[in-house]
Amino acid sequence: MLLRTIYPFISQIVIIALLVFVTLLVLRLIFNYTDPNPFGKIGRFSYHLKKRTDQFVYPAARLLANFRVDTRLAPIITILITVLLTFFALNVIHNMLFIIDGLTAGIAQGKANWIIGFILYAILSVLVLFIFIRFLSSWFVFTRNTFLGFVQRVTDPILRPAQRLIPPIGMFDISAMLVLILIQLLQGVVLRVFGIY
Repeated sequence: MLLRTIYPFISQIVIIALLVFVTLLVLRLIFNYTDPNPFGKIGRFSYHLKKRTDQFVYPAARLLANFRVDTRLAPIITILITVLLTFFALNVIHNMLFIIDGLTAGIAQGKANWIIGFILYAILSVLVLFIFIRFLSSWFVFTRNTFLGFVQRVTDPILRPAQRLIPPIGMFDISAMLVLILIQLLQGVVLRVFGIY
């Protein structure tokens, strides 16, 4: 079973990488407020750290600047977004391995109901992934000819009715969260109906 053998190893590597990244951003936040001597060792380290992490922190700094908030706080926003993305990425990996294990077991044991159940579960998982990608892409401008345009066309029939019920609050679309919760409940129903759990 891949879920028992590979997933713990992958999750450990991802969490270690997250901790290293968060540590670097916390150091950057400290350096933002202490402004060390640029000619000392700490100052040179601070300069190189800022240079290497700018690409990650800049979008958050731009967002804070739009709201007239101190841009030196951008590493905090970057950390929160990174933790959220890491959590979601681990869930995607977990779901993918769960589906592969389930389909393999269904085929090996000749259980057609398991195969159908895991295929439906996989389709719902792809839909969850697309909604999350759409949620992230709402911060960026894109054309309909890109992959993000495809994601928007696929998720529109599901998200539009929810958006009529709960309109977006500023730039935050809470209706997407509601749809994600409903899809996850539906995934649980699929697992029970097809005798997987």
